Amino acid sequence: MTTISRTFTVEPSPATVLDYLKDFSHAEEWDPGTEKCDRIDAGPVAVGSRWHNTSKIAGVSTELEYTLEELTDSKVVFAGKNDSATTTDAITVVPSGSGSEITYEAVIEMSGAAKLATPFVKLVFEKIGSDTEDDMVKVLNRL
Repeated sequence: MTTISRTFTVEPSPATVLDYLKDFSHAEEWDPGTEKCDRIDAGPVAVGSRWHNTSKIAGVSTELEYTLEELTDSKVVFAGKNDSATTTDAITVVPSGSGSEITYEAVIEMSGAAKLATPFVKLVFEKIGSDTEDDMVKVLNRL
């Protein structure tokens, strides 16, 4: 299992940040690995909403189905799964001055033969975690 965590601040309020982040299709804008992320159900975004995500990580394309597992006034949690990996992305947002402090934590667990790649996955996702922080700050500060 690999865990990556970053904490940073942005200018918008927690309500604005969470309203934006709860729609995982926005990952195309702030997740450097995401190439395409489409909602695969209908209605308002709520716990149980689902997305099909296509990512390219270290030159390898992968597809996961993500589900919104938790949505509160301070946290959003997405769980993604395919045959070789399970990932949980938890984003906590709390007030910080006139803006927000964000803690982004991704937990990636490889399964089957892909488990052999776990040490490599940690190195790759540390870099992606830093790039995600940079992209998320830019995107959220534009809201």
